[in-house]
Amino acid sequence: MQKSKNILVAPLNWGLGHATRCIPIINAIIENGDRPIIASDGQALALLRKEFEKEAFIELPSYGIEYGEDGQNLKLKMLKDSPKIWMAIRNEHKMLHSIILKHQIAGIISDNRLGLYSNIVPSVIITHQLQVLSGNTTWLSTQLHLHYIKKYDYCWIPDVEGLESLSGKLSQNDDYEIEKVYLGPLSRFKNTDNYQKKYDLMILLSGPEPQRNILEKKLLEEVKRYTGEVLFIAGKIEKEQRFLKKGLLTYYNYLSTDGLQKALDRSEVILCRSGYTTIMDLQKMNKKAFFIPTPGQFEQEYLAQLLDQKGIVPQASQIDFKIEMLSQIINYKGLGSIQIFTTSLSSVLRETFSNVNENSEPIPNSLST
Repeated sequence: MQKSKNILVAPLNWGLGHATRCIPIINAIIENGDRPIIASDGQALALLRKEFEKEAFIELPSYGIEYGEDGQNLKLKMLKDSPKIWMAIRNEHKMLHSIILKHQIAGIISDNRLGLYSNIVPSVIITHQLQVLSGNTTWLSTQLHLHYIKKYDYCWIPDVEGLESLSGKLSQNDDYEIEKVYLGPLSRFKNTDNYQKKYDLMILLSGPEPQRNILEKKLLEEVKRYTGEVLFIAGKIEKEQRFLKKGLLTYYNYLSTDGLQKALDRSEVILCRSGYTTIMDLQKMNKKAFFIPTPGQFEQEYLAQLLDQKGIVPQASQIDFKIEMLSQIINYKGLGSIQIFTTSLSSVLRETFSNVNENSEPIPNSLST
């Protein structure tokens, strides 16, 4: 019988989507009898500490990704911050060998952290961005991303290939140098289809600051004109959970996965960002929604427009949104109308790391990543 393996799981700290879509992967590692070693920084690390209190954690260098208050200048801000981002990538790569040695890592799963590739143990990068949209610099941003993806042994894509793709052109790329594995959509939730509605509207916020906070303030004003029961999840991972009930509004700073599962079950429609992880969750939960993409984030704007044009989910810009626009939802099919497969994560994990055994010879100190 093989000894259990230590698998490093490291999501990017950019909003909470990368961390939350790693939750089913971490659960599958545990179900396989192996041990996850969880590495990230900031809010992503805080969230996973709350979800997996008994596991081991490592803090990695922060990429320091933030939005300006004017979302339309995001590309310029990212360009300005690029030296800081590249330094964080280099630093996490320098840390990797010592992490492998200290924790006897048998394999690496990185969700969009670009420096965690290795020539010692198998390394996987999870991304749905085989095309990185950035306006008139899309070709350049895509090539930069592919440069790092190709350093990994495998690229796991949380989508399906071809016309049924949930993320459209983002996850499609015919570059033969990339060892692609299409997993189907990843979600930490289960579709129970067995609930009694409690909330007419659930507002689910996420994403980097300050845009998350800007939208929170706007929507707290907008819901004053809403006549139904509202559940407001602010998406702020803080030390203590905060709860407020005022009239028809129920407010939480954050909810755990179990809490969000119950909240989604009991909510009629969802108002949220059009982040890809959120889209996968709502598709899994068979929900109708309304999207407000993060200003200046080309990917979210593309996904919102794509699903709007297909008659699946309506959307509006952050500056234009009014609560009365939610009446449009009835004319759209909802994300539950999209039926696509998901693969067995346990099987993919076993296949990817099948040739790595902790009973093998220890990793020598002279090797480098």
